[in-house]
Amino acid sequence: MMKQLENKIAIVTGGTRGIGFSTVGAFLKEGATVILCGSRPESAEKAVEALKAQAPDAKVEGISPKLGDYESVKTAFDAVAEKYGRIDILVNNAGMSDATPFAEYTPEQFQKVMDLNVNGMFNCTRAVVDHMTKQGSGVILNTSSMVSICGQPSGVGYPTSKFAVNGMTVSLARELGPKGIRVNAVAPGITMTDMMKAVPEKVIAPLIAQIPLRRIGQPEDIANAFVFLASEKASYITGVVLSVDGMVRT
Repeated sequence: MMKQLENKIAIVTGGTRGIGFSTVGAFLKEGATVILCGSRPESAEKAVEALKAQAPDAKVEGISPKLGDYESVKTAFDAVAEKYGRIDILVNNAGMSDATPFAEYTPEQFQKVMDLNVNGMFNCTRAVVDHMTKQGSGVILNTSSMVSICGQPSGVGYPTSKFAVNGMTVSLARELGPKGIRVNAVAPGITMTDMMKAVPEKVIAPLIAQIPLRRIGQPEDIANAFVFLASEKASYITGVVLSVDGMVRT
């Protein structure tokens, strides 16, 4: 049986933990060769070792370009294209959040969030588009958030950045569609990452009570959405921000 991403070359930023790590694992199971990006060479290497411990034949390697530096990203991604002959999929997953009240928010904090969540996404996308244009095909997937739809009560930089992610996703879908490049985003809800595991049960329980499916999402839930959108099964889907949050909207 043909795997959904057989022989595809994928780059996943923020691929060393949480949703990114699960997405790398899911892509590997579906036959892709994956280049994961970590913030440091050590973290990228550690993630690769963990994945190969699970599947010794996994076609995975790690890189660590500075996502806020376009030349660093371009050099790294050009090397991937030269080695493998193409880049089929980019997952812009790297990001950061905070919950600082606005009265305490500094311009430096705001800029730091925007630099990674928006500028980093731009740099990575810009670095793959020429390769995908030459191929006449490609898939760009972005990690958004449920707060890009409903906002959040503090930490304004994060939802602002995710609104920007949605805007870039929809705009690039229109611009790059004629070149054979699909662009979509996944907007996770509350997901059981390492950060969420540290939250007390008394805080999590009321959150679960508001979710119709009565559970918090798992990283695999988000990874499965990325697999679908990356695959040929989604070949007629572009410009979509797919909510994966267990919620009901009308």
